[in-house]
Amino acid sequence: MKYQNALSRRDFLRVAGITTLGTCGFSARGANIIPTPELHEALHYKTMDKQTVQCMLCPWQCIVAPGGRGNCGVRENRNGSYFALTYGRPCVMNNDPIEKKPFFHVYPGSKAFSIATVGCNIDCKFCQNWDISQKNPDDISVPFRTPQDIANMAIQAKARTVAYTYSEPTVFFEYMIDCAKEAKKLGLGNIVVSNGFINEEPLKQLCEIMTAIKIDLKAFSQQFYGNICGGQLTPVLNTLKFLAKSGVWFEIVVLIIPTLNDNMDEIKRMSEWIVNNLGPNVPLHFTRFHPAYKIQNLPATPVETLSKVNEIARSQGCNFVYGGNMPGIKSENTYCPKCGNLLVDRYGAMTISVEIQDGKCPKCGTFIPGVWK
Repeated sequence: MKYQNALSRRDFLRVAGITTLGTCGFSARGANIIPTPELHEALHYKTMDKQTVQCMLCPWQCIVAPGGRGNCGVRENRNGSYFALTYGRPCVMNNDPIEKKPFFHVYPGSKAFSIATVGCNIDCKFCQNWDISQKNPDDISVPFRTPQDIANMAIQAKARTVAYTYSEPTVFFEYMIDCAKEAKKLGLGNIVVSNGFINEEPLKQLCEIMTAIKIDLKAFSQQFYGNICGGQLTPVLNTLKFLAKSGVWFEIVVLIIPTLNDNMDEIKRMSEWIVNNLGPNVPLHFTRFHPAYKIQNLPATPVETLSKVNEIARSQGCNFVYGGNMPGIKSENTYCPKCGNLLVDRYGAMTISVEIQDGKCPKCGTFIPGVWK
């Protein structure tokens, strides 16, 4: 989701206890970044011949010569060692409603202290946050924040979780893991909003510490992934199947873009795949597209289209199907899949009421999966 409604400057300074606002300040390409207390070595890579390294973090598995960087632009080979250049450098810090991520089955009504660094490992032409996801460390100058700093700011902001979001958290993997550890020490949960384009070993490590994971499933078409996102579909589907077996709570979001991924047969096949491979209780969010970044020529998703894709997903057996980016629609709410009782009443990113009791519908006793307490 687009990062909006940031803490006011006064509130942010009060929460953070600092004298400068920690949002992106873009400078000319090639400008020197503020020196880090220590250069942070990357995880999940291997050294090859002649000081060349291979990154094993995401499916690109970039082979990087000394002095070079991977596809993401934020990890650099320095004399045969690989370094994460964005470690400790969050360029966005907001205290968001958790529903904005969106998570609808995780701590409803709570706040998620949300952070991001620059960088991404794919390039979606419709990216809402392209101004950070498509930047690299040379483009910014931001203060260094330790993982302890992030956890403490989240506590002072009265957040329930720390969220790793906006850009692609996979590319700031090491910082995310360390922040999550510090947050957990203070009793906070951790949530990540990801494109799912990550290898299995780092994904396994992520699952060991995350409270919940949200995956942006861009479409159910490799053509869309290749032409519109510069990515691959199969690794994302593999990520979803791994999550289904991991025991970690996860939800799926699909941004419906007119003429590009709103084919109803494709939506049907996607929904069937989700039920057959992930189960019927995975929350599935279909959200409304608004013109952004490189796709300015298409209209916002019609209300009728969003309603239709929701109906198709339900008809294929998905129990929890939601509509998003369109405040006031009925599909923002959570209903019992058995008796239809209204369980969570929402308006946009605001939860109005929660009627779930001990993880069950109070009317018929049906189990409602999620992270409620």
